[in-house]
Amino acid sequence: MVSFKELGLVNTREMFAKAIKGGYAIPAFNFNNMEQLQAIVKACAETKSPVILQVSKGARNYANQTLLRYMAQGAVEYAKELGWEHPQICLHLDHGDSFELCKSCVDFGFSSVMIDASSLPYEENIALTKKVVEYAHQYDVTVEAELGVLAGVEDEVSSAVSHYTKPEEVVDFATRTGCDSLAISIGTSHGAYKFTPEQCTRDPKTGKLVPPPLAFDVLDAIMEQLPGFPIVLHGSSSVPQEYVDMINQYGGKLPDAVGIPEEQLRKAAKSAVCKINIDSDSRLAFTAAVRKVFAEKPGEFDPRKYCGPARDLMEQLYKHKIINVLGSDGKAE
Repeated sequence: MVSFKELGLVNTREMFAKAIKGGYAIPAFNFNNMEQLQAIVKACAETKSPVILQVSKGARNYANQTLLRYMAQGAVEYAKELGWEHPQICLHLDHGDSFELCKSCVDFGFSSVMIDASSLPYEENIALTKKVVEYAHQYDVTVEAELGVLAGVEDEVSSAVSHYTKPEEVVDFATRTGCDSLAISIGTSHGAYKFTPEQCTRDPKTGKLVPPPLAFDVLDAIMEQLPGFPIVLHGSSSVPQEYVDMINQYGGKLPDAVGIPEEQLRKAAKSAVCKINIDSDSRLAFTAAVRKVFAEKPGEFDPRKYCGPARDLMEQLYKHKIINVLGSDGKAE
């Protein structure tokens, strides 16, 4: 058993309370490799933003759970080395799909876990979430649950259709499970193809797809039912067109990739939404930078020469999200 406190990590309880009060959202950045982790820590240390390092089941298997523990501890020490005296870093399991997986993460030093039982019938979702909460809370680990279903694909999580969260269920669900935060469905979606062309309109000037707006009426109704309760948005990458264009320019094929407009995320961040998940955007930035190097220098075979530019581009992306979208800069001095 490894306590997250031994690794210098924090859970989400205090950071969420401050975010709701301050009208901003905590960045929850997924990472799969060292370069992503370096870019996240550097961006957050320089902006003094609290951060949630997210790891999916697939990423945990890819990295190895023991290595991951030391990477998280290393992230805290790296942040201090960069001049961030009191790093506010949480290590979070994204989309845990079983009690066993959540328990294993708690035991290996995660400070927060998500149990995603949203695909199960309502009562089964409550029962599994409550079981995870009862175990995690023994070790002061916070638990995120999900109510409603997001469309799209992300690692092992996929759904062809979305189902909005029902506001009339949230009080009963939160009360009976004891969860610390709640991921809801209001129109965000996993992956780089968040909407089909049929769901969008096209900008007559640019020809680019314009996605439908998020269901802020559902969010407002949930906030009315659960005032001051931490709300989470998954699938919130904006799929920056400059990265998509760069990928396509240098040999990629991402036609009609579209994400959530940043102005809608800014609006959400000022509400009870205190955690916004971003994964696809950093994948796009990484891929764009690597493709550019390979196209311009086809003889290059030193990973540092293409992973380095990818790391730099991701760092720029993370800083932009922290400062211009989430408003979390300067909140963890």
